[in-house]
Amino acid sequence: MTVPTLPFFVYATLRPGEPNHDVFLGGRTRSAEPARLPSAVLYAGPGYPYAVEEPGATVRGELVTALPEGYAELVAALDRLEEYAPGNGRNLYERVERRVVRETDGTSVRAWVYIAAPPVAARLRERGTRIEGGDWRARGRFG
Repeated sequence: MTVPTLPFFVYATLRPGEPNHDVFLGGRTRSAEPARLPSAVLYAGPGYPYAVEEPGATVRGELVTALPEGYAELVAALDRLEEYAPGNGRNLYERVERRVVRETDGTSVRAWVYIAAPPVAARLRERGTRIEGGDWRARGRFG
């Protein structure tokens, strides 16, 4: 199955300046610009940060455009990082296509987003630590 060539919306450890950005995205991207994911909330974990779909909320992050020559390798690397395998019922995350809004001009674009898989999302809604305002960088410190 061919994966559509879309930018990625990153909202936590893959954001510029965060620990996984340089490891996974360094030298593989053309641009990163402020953006927001409508209809989602952000949880601190446990374990990892997660976006969970929820109407009326917003998650803040960056829209990252990959260099075309390494796109397939980047998708594979990010899928490994997020421990995502298509159709695997034990995924922690699902890679889904969603509309993301650019902060600079308000335009909406399709992008890949790693969101909490349904069983993880259900647990987070019950007892997860929600990050008010949906911004990983403004979360404070947990634990």
